[in-house]
Amino acid sequence: MEQKLIVSPSPHVHSGDTIEKNMYNVLIALIPAFLVALYVFRLDALIITASAVLFCVGFEYLIVKYILKKTPTVTDGSAIITGVLLAFNVPSDLPLWILALGCLFAIGVVKLSFGGLGNNIFNPAIAGRIFLLISFPAQMTTWPAAATATATDAVSSATVLGNLRLAPEALPSLQTMFLGTEAGSLGEMSVLALLIGLVYLLWKKTITWHIPLSIMGTVALFTGILYAFNPVPLYHPLIHLFSGGLMLGAIFMATDYVTSPMTRKGMLIYGAGIGFVTVAIRLWGAYPEGVSFAILLMNAFTPLINNYTSPKRFGEVVKHG
Repeated sequence: MEQKLIVSPSPHVHSGDTIEKNMYNVLIALIPAFLVALYVFRLDALIITASAVLFCVGFEYLIVKYILKKTPTVTDGSAIITGVLLAFNVPSDLPLWILALGCLFAIGVVKLSFGGLGNNIFNPAIAGRIFLLISFPAQMTTWPAAATATATDAVSSATVLGNLRLAPEALPSLQTMFLGTEAGSLGEMSVLALLIGLVYLLWKKTITWHIPLSIMGTVALFTGILYAFNPVPLYHPLIHLFSGGLMLGAIFMATDYVTSPMTRKGMLIYGAGIGFVTVAIRLWGAYPEGVSFAILLMNAFTPLINNYTSPKRFGEVVKHG
């Protein structure tokens, strides 16, 4: 008797994963970095982060309910993550009205104008950060000094990447950069705290290792080759790994489900592209930091990467020559 393959409607088995579960796992993973930011910048870190979350959640609720005329989706946690990540990409003393504009751009333009979660082409937090950097360059590149009694009493100081080009003699130790007490954005402070978040996300299987490690590996390889030929601080691999927003971007923003490739091969290509562009901008570009631009650029290439690396459909005829 002829055997028939009977397939029932999907889904067949539910893994237990939900959008909300994954989003809140990311938020939990960000807690160590947030605690370091609180230690370094005190009340300013709390104000900036809470304000960004309120702005993003509020804008999403109002736009979805009153402009798009749909049921608000703020409970899925994506707007909260956008707010936290945008806050982690700005100085701790950024005026709140500027922060509000960045949140409106991230939510209203980058996310919701493309159809909301799952449809946006670019990472909202990254795009919001770049929008603010281009629109308000002075405010976005003036950093309060870290490890002070209060961030409001701090004096402006250069970041590690700023000193890397202009004053390499003023660079902090690698231990300081790893633990996180140098000037910078809220989420750039502690490599250790961000790596703790990475371990948590890998343990929970919220992300895989492919994108973060391919970014870090490419940066280390690229700068390591240059350092072998010219051993100066500008090319030191650990300085590039421990400074700026590399770890924050590699772990929490480049791994965004919506804007990153679906296949493992695609993730490796995507991560290598981010690492290469980041180093190129840092060494030869107009800005000392290149992570945000690199991620945004590779977001645009994600559909092409998916098309190139996607497996053949079952039964598809492959044409040769």
